[in-house]
Amino acid sequence: MPFRIIRNDITKVKADVIVNTANPRPVIGGGTDTAVYNAAGKEQLLAQRRAIGDIAPGGAAFTDAFSLNAKYIIHTVGPSWEGGDKGERNVLHSCYEKSLALAEKLKARSIAFPMIATGTYGFPKDEALNIALSEIGKFLLVHEMDVTLVVFDRKALELSEEIAGEIEQFVDDSAHRDLVLSEYNKEDLRRNRRYSSNGSASVSLWETRDLDQLLGSTSETFQQKLLKLIDERGLDDVTVYKRANISKQVFSKIRSNPAYRPSKRTAFALSIALQLSVPEMVDLLSRAEIALSPSSDFDRIVIYFIEKKRYDIFEIDAALFKYGQPTIGNYE
Repeated sequence: MPFRIIRNDITKVKADVIVNTANPRPVIGGGTDTAVYNAAGKEQLLAQRRAIGDIAPGGAAFTDAFSLNAKYIIHTVGPSWEGGDKGERNVLHSCYEKSLALAEKLKARSIAFPMIATGTYGFPKDEALNIALSEIGKFLLVHEMDVTLVVFDRKALELSEEIAGEIEQFVDDSAHRDLVLSEYNKEDLRRNRRYSSNGSASVSLWETRDLDQLLGSTSETFQQKLLKLIDERGLDDVTVYKRANISKQVFSKIRSNPAYRPSKRTAFALSIALQLSVPEMVDLLSRAEIALSPSSDFDRIVIYFIEKKRYDIFEIDAALFKYGQPTIGNYE
Protein backbone atom coordinates (compact mmCIF):
# COMPACT_ATOMS: atom_id res chain seq x y z
CA MET A 1 0.00 0.00 0.00
CA PRO A 2 1.23 3.57 -0.68
CA PHE A 3 0.62 4.59 2.96
CA ARG A 4 0.47 2.57 6.16
CA ILE A 5 0.78 3.02 9.91
CA ILE A 6 2.73 0.41 11.85
CA ARG A 7 3.83 -0.15 15.42
CA ASN A 8 7.57 -0.79 15.44
CA ASP A 9 11.02 0.56 16.22
CA ILE A 10 11.93 2.72 13.23
CA THR A 11 15.52 1.45 13.29
CA LYS A 12 14.17 -2.02 12.50
CA VAL A 13 11.98 -0.97 9.56
CA LYS A 14 13.09 -1.82 6.02
CA ALA A 15 12.78 1.13 3.63
CA ASP A 16 14.90 2.97 1.11
CA VAL A 17 14.86 5.99 3.42
CA ILE A 18 14.59 6.22 7.20
CA VAL A 19 13.76 9.67 8.57
CA ASN A 20 15.55 10.76 11.73
CA THR A 21 14.44 13.57 14.01
CA ALA A 22 17.81 15.25 14.24
CA ASN A 23 19.48 17.76 16.48
CA PRO A 24 20.03 21.03 14.57
CA ARG A 25 23.74 20.81 15.33
CA PRO A 26 25.93 17.87 14.23
CA VAL A 27 25.74 16.14 17.59
CA ILE A 28 23.74 13.17 18.82
CA GLY A 29 20.46 14.23 20.37
CA GLY A 30 17.95 12.26 22.40
CA GLY A 31 15.10 9.90 21.61
CA THR A 32 14.90 8.76 18.00
CA ASP A 33 18.18 10.48 17.15
CA THR A 34 20.11 8.39 19.69
CA ALA A 35 18.40 5.18 18.54
CA VAL A 36 19.24 5.86 14.88
CA TYR A 37 22.91 6.59 15.61
CA ASN A 38 23.27 3.49 17.76
CA ALA A 39 21.67 1.24 15.16
CA ALA A 40 23.40 2.74 12.12
CA GLY A 41 26.90 2.95 13.57
CA LYS A 42 27.65 5.96 15.71
CA GLU A 43 31.11 6.98 14.48
CA GLN A 44 30.46 6.59 10.75
CA LEU A 45 27.11 8.37 10.87
CA LEU A 46 28.40 11.20 13.05
CA ALA A 47 31.29 11.82 10.63
CA GLN A 48 28.86 12.32 7.70
CA ARG A 49 26.53 14.38 9.85
CA ARG A 50 29.39 16.72 10.79
CA ALA A 51 30.19 17.17 7.11
CA ILE A 52 26.64 18.52 6.61
CA GLY A 53 26.89 21.02 9.43
CA ASP A 54 23.91 22.72 11.06
CA ILE A 55 20.38 22.01 9.79
CA ALA A 56 17.76 24.70 10.30
CA PRO A 57 14.40 23.80 11.88
CA GLY A 58 12.18 22.43 9.12
CA GLY A 59 15.17 21.59 6.95
CA ALA A 60 16.33 18.18 5.75
CA ALA A 61 19.62 16.60 4.67
CA PHE A 62 20.72 13.05 4.00
CA THR A 63 23.51 10.65 4.86
CA ASP A 64 24.19 7.01 4.14
CA ALA A 65 22.25 4.56 6.31
CA PHE A 66 25.24 2.36 7.17
CA SER A 67 24.00 -0.58 9.31
CA LEU A 68 20.30 0.25 9.02
CA ASN A 69 18.17 -1.76 6.59
CA ALA A 70 17.94 1.27 4.31
CA LYS A 71 19.92 3.19 1.70
CA TYR A 72 19.73 6.63 3.23
CA ILE A 73 18.88 8.49 6.42
CA ILE A 74 17.13 11.82 6.00
CA HIS A 75 17.81 14.06 8.98
CA THR A 76 15.13 16.66 9.65
CA VAL A 77 14.92 19.13 12.53
CA GLY A 78 11.52 19.44 14.15
CA PRO A 79 10.18 22.42 16.08
CA SER A 80 10.26 22.77 19.85
CA TRP A 81 6.69 23.48 20.98
CA GLU A 82 6.43 26.91 22.63
CA GLY A 83 2.66 27.31 22.65
CA GLY A 84 2.02 27.34 18.93
CA ASP A 85 2.40 31.05 18.19
CA LYS A 86 6.02 30.96 16.98
CA GLY A 87 5.61 29.18 13.68
CA GLU A 88 5.94 25.66 15.07
CA ARG A 89 3.22 24.26 12.81
CA ASN A 90 4.85 25.68 9.67
CA VAL A 91 8.17 24.14 10.69
CA LEU A 92 6.60 20.71 11.16
CA HIS A 93 4.85 20.95 7.78
CA SER A 94 8.25 21.77 6.29
CA CYS A 95 9.89 18.72 7.93
CA TYR A 96 7.54 16.35 6.11
CA GLU A 97 7.43 18.34 2.87
CA LYS A 98 11.21 18.66 2.52
CA SER A 99 11.89 15.08 3.62
CA LEU A 100 9.49 13.72 1.01
CA ALA A 101 10.90 16.01 -1.69
CA LEU A 102 14.43 14.89 -0.83
CA ALA A 103 13.40 11.22 -0.90
CA GLU A 104 11.93 11.78 -4.36
CA LYS A 105 15.19 13.39 -5.47
CA LEU A 106 17.06 10.33 -4.16
CA LYS A 107 14.73 8.15 -6.27
CA ALA A 108 13.53 6.34 -3.18
CA ARG A 109 10.62 3.95 -3.58
CA SER A 110 9.85 3.81 0.14
CA ILE A 111 10.28 6.03 3.19
CA ALA A 112 9.57 5.56 6.91
CA PHE A 113 8.79 8.44 9.26
CA PRO A 114 8.66 8.60 13.04
CA MET A 115 6.15 10.94 14.64
CA ILE A 116 8.32 14.04 14.31
CA ALA A 117 8.60 16.44 17.28
CA THR A 118 6.11 14.66 19.57
CA GLY A 119 8.71 13.37 22.05
CA THR A 120 11.09 15.69 23.90
CA TYR A 121 10.13 18.56 21.59
CA GLY A 122 6.61 18.46 23.03
CA PHE A 123 4.51 19.05 19.90
CA PRO A 124 0.84 18.14 20.64
CA LYS A 125 0.29 14.64 19.27
CA ASP A 126 -3.12 15.26 17.71
CA GLU A 127 -1.89 18.28 15.76
CA ALA A 128 1.33 16.49 14.79
CA LEU A 129 -0.70 13.59 13.40
CA ASN A 130 -2.92 15.91 11.36
CA ILE A 131 0.13 17.65 9.88
CA ALA A 132 1.84 14.35 9.05
CA LEU A 133 -1.25 12.96 7.33
CA SER A 134 -1.85 16.22 5.47
CA GLU A 135 1.67 16.43 4.01
CA ILE A 136 1.90 12.71 3.22
CA GLY A 137 -1.53 12.76 1.57
CA LYS A 138 -0.67 15.82 -0.50
CA PHE A 139 2.57 14.21 -1.66
CA LEU A 140 0.99 10.88 -2.60
CA LEU A 141 -1.64 12.56 -4.76
CA VAL A 142 1.08 13.41 -7.29
CA HIS A 143 3.92 10.96 -6.53
CA GLU A 144 4.40 7.22 -6.35
CA MET A 145 6.11 6.11 -3.14
CA ASP A 146 5.41 3.77 -0.23
CA VAL A 147 5.21 5.88 2.93
CA THR A 148 5.16 4.36 6.41
CA LEU A 149 4.38 6.18 9.65
CA VAL A 150 6.09 4.28 12.47
CA VAL A 151 4.94 4.56 16.08
CA PHE A 152 6.08 2.73 19.21
CA ASP A 153 2.52 2.13 20.44
CA ARG A 154 -1.05 3.34 19.98
CA LYS A 155 -0.57 6.01 22.66
CA ALA A 156 1.80 7.77 20.27
CA LEU A 157 -1.23 8.63 18.08
CA GLU A 158 -3.82 11.02 19.42
CA LEU A 159 -6.97 12.07 17.62
CA SER A 160 -8.63 15.41 18.26
CA GLU A 161 -10.79 15.35 21.40
CA GLU A 162 -13.91 15.98 19.31
CA ILE A 163 -13.36 13.07 16.94
CA ALA A 164 -12.17 10.70 19.66
CA GLY A 165 -15.22 11.43 21.83
CA GLU A 166 -17.67 11.04 18.95
CA ILE A 167 -16.12 7.77 17.78
CA GLU A 168 -16.22 6.28 21.27
CA GLN A 169 -19.86 7.31 21.70
CA PHE A 170 -20.77 5.95 18.27
CA VAL A 171 -19.04 2.61 18.88
CA ASP A 172 -20.39 2.25 22.42
CA ASP A 173 -24.01 3.10 21.56
CA SER A 174 -25.00 -0.51 20.83
CA ALA A 175 -28.71 0.17 20.31
CA HIS A 176 -28.03 2.88 17.75
CA ARG A 177 -25.29 1.03 15.92
CA ASP A 178 -27.33 -2.18 15.55
CA LEU A 179 -30.34 -0.25 14.23
CA VAL A 180 -28.19 1.75 11.81
CA LEU A 181 -26.41 -1.27 10.40
CA SER A 182 -29.57 -3.35 10.11
CA GLU A 183 -31.24 -0.52 8.17
CA TYR A 184 -28.28 -0.18 5.84
CA ASN A 185 -28.13 -3.91 5.20
CA LYS A 186 -31.82 -3.88 4.25
CA GLU A 187 -30.74 -2.07 1.07
CA ASP A 188 -29.68 -5.46 -0.27
CA LEU A 189 -33.23 -6.77 0.16
CA ARG A 190 -34.82 -3.69 -1.35
CA ARG A 191 -32.83 -4.10 -4.53
CA ASN A 192 -34.46 -7.50 -5.03
CA ARG A 193 -38.05 -6.28 -4.77
CA ARG A 194 -40.42 -4.69 -7.24
CA TYR A 195 -41.92 -1.30 -6.45
CA SER A 196 -45.30 0.04 -7.42
CA SER A 197 -45.74 3.50 -8.94
CA ASN A 198 -46.16 5.06 -5.49
CA GLY A 199 -42.91 3.51 -4.23
CA SER A 200 -44.38 0.80 -2.03
CA ALA A 201 -42.90 -2.70 -2.23
CA SER A 202 -44.97 -5.28 -4.05
CA VAL A 203 -44.03 -8.87 -4.94
CA SER A 204 -40.50 -10.16 -4.43
CA LEU A 205 -38.56 -11.01 -7.58
CA TRP A 206 -37.64 -14.30 -5.95
CA GLU A 207 -41.35 -15.18 -5.75
CA THR A 208 -42.12 -14.50 -9.42
CA ARG A 209 -39.20 -15.89 -11.41
CA ASP A 210 -38.05 -19.40 -12.04
CA LEU A 211 -34.36 -20.32 -11.93
CA ASP A 212 -33.77 -19.55 -15.61
CA GLN A 213 -35.27 -16.11 -15.19
CA LEU A 214 -33.21 -15.40 -12.08
CA LEU A 215 -29.94 -16.48 -13.70
CA GLY A 216 -30.74 -14.43 -16.76
CA SER A 217 -31.34 -11.25 -14.77
CA THR A 218 -27.94 -10.95 -13.07
CA SER A 219 -27.27 -7.34 -12.05
CA GLU A 220 -23.99 -5.46 -12.33
CA THR A 221 -20.88 -7.00 -10.81
CA PHE A 222 -18.71 -5.16 -8.30
CA GLN A 223 -16.34 -4.13 -11.08
CA GLN A 224 -19.12 -2.95 -13.40
CA LYS A 225 -20.82 -0.95 -10.67
CA LEU A 226 -17.50 0.56 -9.55
CA LEU A 227 -16.58 1.73 -13.04
CA LYS A 228 -20.07 3.13 -13.54
CA LEU A 229 -19.78 5.14 -10.31
CA ILE A 230 -16.38 6.47 -11.36
CA ASP A 231 -17.84 7.67 -14.68
CA GLU A 232 -20.92 9.18 -13.01
CA ARG A 233 -18.71 11.22 -10.67
CA GLY A 234 -16.43 12.40 -13.48
CA LEU A 235 -13.32 10.89 -11.88
CA ASP A 236 -10.29 9.27 -13.45
CA ASP A 237 -8.54 6.07 -12.42
CA VAL A 238 -5.50 7.79 -10.91
CA THR A 239 -7.61 9.98 -8.64
CA VAL A 240 -9.61 6.99 -7.46
CA TYR A 241 -6.75 4.64 -6.66
CA LYS A 242 -4.75 7.39 -4.96
CA ARG A 243 -7.74 8.44 -2.84
CA ALA A 244 -8.28 4.77 -2.00
CA ASN A 245 -4.62 4.29 -1.03
CA ILE A 246 -4.33 1.24 -3.26
CA SER A 247 -1.65 0.58 -5.84
CA LYS A 248 -1.95 1.18 -9.56
CA GLN A 249 -1.37 -2.55 -10.08
CA VAL A 250 -4.34 -3.54 -7.92
CA PHE A 251 -6.61 -1.06 -9.68
CA SER A 252 -5.48 -2.37 -13.08
CA LYS A 253 -6.54 -5.86 -12.03
CA ILE A 254 -9.96 -4.55 -11.06
CA ARG A 255 -10.46 -2.67 -14.35
CA SER A 256 -9.43 -5.63 -16.48
CA ASN A 257 -11.54 -8.27 -14.72
CA PRO A 258 -15.38 -7.99 -14.66
CA ALA A 259 -15.50 -10.86 -12.17
CA TYR A 260 -13.01 -9.28 -9.76
CA ARG A 261 -13.78 -10.05 -6.09
CA PRO A 262 -12.17 -7.50 -3.79
CA SER A 263 -11.15 -8.00 -0.18
CA LYS A 264 -13.31 -6.16 2.32
CA ARG A 265 -10.68 -3.51 2.95
CA THR A 266 -10.24 -2.85 -0.80
CA ALA A 267 -14.01 -2.50 -1.21
CA PHE A 268 -14.14 -0.10 1.76
CA ALA A 269 -11.20 1.88 0.38
CA LEU A 270 -12.84 2.34 -3.03
CA SER A 271 -16.13 3.35 -1.39
CA ILE A 272 -14.26 6.04 0.54
CA ALA A 273 -12.42 7.20 -2.58
CA LEU A 274 -15.76 7.62 -4.37
CA GLN A 275 -17.21 9.43 -1.33
CA LEU A 276 -20.24 7.14 -1.26
CA SER A 277 -23.01 7.43 1.29
CA VAL A 278 -23.43 4.40 3.55
CA PRO A 279 -26.40 2.98 1.54
CA GLU A 280 -24.38 3.42 -1.66
CA MET A 281 -21.43 1.67 -0.03
CA VAL A 282 -23.65 -1.21 1.13
CA ASP A 283 -24.94 -1.61 -2.42
CA LEU A 284 -21.39 -1.69 -3.85
CA LEU A 285 -20.12 -4.10 -1.19
CA SER A 286 -23.08 -6.43 -1.65
CA ARG A 287 -22.04 -6.99 -5.27
CA ALA A 288 -18.91 -8.65 -3.87
CA GLU A 289 -20.98 -10.51 -1.26
CA ILE A 290 -19.61 -8.32 1.54
CA ALA A 291 -21.92 -7.19 4.33
CA LEU A 292 -21.57 -4.82 7.27
CA SER A 293 -21.58 -6.39 10.72
CA PRO A 294 -23.13 -4.88 13.88
CA SER A 295 -20.51 -6.76 15.91
CA SER A 296 -17.55 -5.18 14.10
CA ASP A 297 -15.90 -2.09 15.59
CA PHE A 298 -13.99 -1.83 12.30
CA ASP A 299 -17.25 -1.42 10.36
CA ARG A 300 -18.68 1.03 12.86
CA ILE A 301 -15.63 3.30 12.82
CA VAL A 302 -15.66 3.44 9.02
CA ILE A 303 -19.39 4.19 9.04
CA TYR A 304 -18.82 6.99 11.57
CA PHE A 305 -16.48 8.78 9.17
CA ILE A 306 -18.71 8.22 6.14
CA GLU A 307 -21.77 9.53 7.97
CA LYS A 308 -19.73 12.62 8.89
CA LYS A 309 -18.64 12.92 5.23
CA ARG A 310 -14.98 12.72 6.27
CA TYR A 311 -13.43 10.81 3.39
CA ASP A 312 -9.70 11.16 4.15
CA ILE A 313 -8.56 7.53 4.15
CA PHE A 314 -5.39 8.38 6.07
CA GLU A 315 -7.44 9.95 8.86
CA ILE A 316 -9.72 6.89 8.92
CA ASP A 317 -6.73 4.55 9.09
CA ALA A 318 -5.25 6.55 11.96
CA ALA A 319 -8.52 6.17 13.91
CA LEU A 320 -8.71 2.45 13.17
CA PHE A 321 -5.12 2.02 14.33
CA LYS A 322 -5.76 4.04 17.48
CA TYR A 323 -8.70 1.83 18.45
CA GLY A 324 -6.87 -1.44 17.86
CA GLN A 325 -8.51 -2.27 14.53
CA PRO A 326 -6.82 -3.42 11.34
CA THR A 327 -6.38 -0.44 9.06
CA ILE A 328 -7.81 -0.30 5.57
CA GLY A 329 -4.33 0.20 4.15
CA ASN A 330 -2.62 -2.67 5.95
CA TYR A 331 -2.80 -5.20 8.71
CA GLU A 332 -0.21 -5.22 11.50
